[in-house]
Amino acid sequence: MTLTSVTSVRPYWELTFDEDGDVDARQRDQLQAGAAAAGVTDLLVFAHGWNNDQSMATWLYDRFFAPFPGLLGPGAGARLGYVGVLWPAMRFSDEPIPDFTPALTIAPAPTGRTELSEETCRALTAMFPEQGATVARLAELLRECPDSPEAFEEYVRLVRDLVKLPEGCPAAAFAADSDDGSQSDPAILLDDPVALCAEFTAALQETGVDCGPDGPEEPQLFGGIRKRLWNGAHELLRQATYFAMKRRAGTIGQRGLGPVLGRLAQPATPARVHLVGHSFGARLVSFALLGLPAGAHNVKSVTLLQGAFSHYAYARQLPGDPSRSGVLHDVEQRVDGPVVSCFSRHDTALSVIYPIASRLSRDDTSLLGLGDRWGAMGYDGIQAVTGTRKATVEDARTGRFPATGCVSVDVSAIVRSGPPPAGAHSDICHEELARVVIAAGRIPA
Repeated sequence: MTLTSVTSVRPYWELTFDEDGDVDARQRDQLQAGAAAAGVTDLLVFAHGWNNDQSMATWLYDRFFAPFPGLLGPGAGARLGYVGVLWPAMRFSDEPIPDFTPALTIAPAPTGRTELSEETCRALTAMFPEQGATVARLAELLRECPDSPEAFEEYVRLVRDLVKLPEGCPAAAFAADSDDGSQSDPAILLDDPVALCAEFTAALQETGVDCGPDGPEEPQLFGGIRKRLWNGAHELLRQATYFAMKRRAGTIGQRGLGPVLGRLAQPATPARVHLVGHSFGARLVSFALLGLPAGAHNVKSVTLLQGAFSHYAYARQLPGDPSRSGVLHDVEQRVDGPVVSCFSRHDTALSVIYPIASRLSRDDTSLLGLGDRWGAMGYDGIQAVTGTRKATVEDARTGRFPATGCVSVDVSAIVRSGPPPAGAHSDICHEELARVVIAAGRIPA
């Protein structure tokens, strides 16, 4: 048995999935045999988010898992094992990597960005095979920032070509957040190109990004189009890849991780499984519950950290349209324990950018709701699920944490640091959140 040596915790394994949800069988078998041989009683399975490459993901796992051995102590009644899920997401390399350390001084607002780095171009080409020419032209337009409406029209058309699926492709259903599978193509790319880029530029500025001097009130007035709107064009590309990764997270969760968890439920591997997901990884582990085979009862808790999907996804009845449900309705019943959503108001990726992208993508046609219909559960928790309880980090520390059902935990006092435009979206490596996972899983200390 060979263990991966990229983290400080032991025993540690990795599970690598391709975009169709197929798992590396060698890694799967090593995990199953190794967990049994090591006498693991509780297995922590963590799925990273959308904007991570493999090196960032393993670094995240090392940071997040580090507090667990100390929290349990040498006389703990549990033997922990750790699993890092690796799935083909991508990172825009020009976005700063959060270091999870509070700033000692107030930093100036980051300046906007238009050009794609060579590393980001390589990542885009790897994520979207056979689209190298499209990526190259997008990079050229972002580098030159042409002052014409035709350039924006071409740019938006190319972005759409990059991420759209063939007609009738089954993967489209995995992007839906409602149970009827309705999910339009990214209609975010169908509106007026200049207006789209102007709206994303304004959103970036709202998060604290300096996109340059304000342009005219009417962005369609050319002859004076500002380079600043190409900041919004860059963000539009990022949000378009969001749709592709959203589909991919659902596919890998249901078709990939779910069946693997079913294999771990066999008598030879009696470990209790605790799922943890960050950002789109929260969507991945949630969809894994849909793929869990009947009769598998080994998933004892699910902890969603800054989940980047609809806060109505678990709802049995959608607000405003009780005849329809969230795609994950009643799935919490497949967990022998709680489904916990940790959320923070300091997450500007989810509070500012996500609602705009969801609204422009026409997600309101599939998730009708009262109030903030485009909200993400990583910003305000699980919504419209009867019996959902609120808990605190203090409840996790003192043993008063709910043992079943859906639970929302406001972690704004902890998850609060990070540069624009994402804000605190990745500020998740804290001992307090490790305590939440332990409490949710009823892991004996």
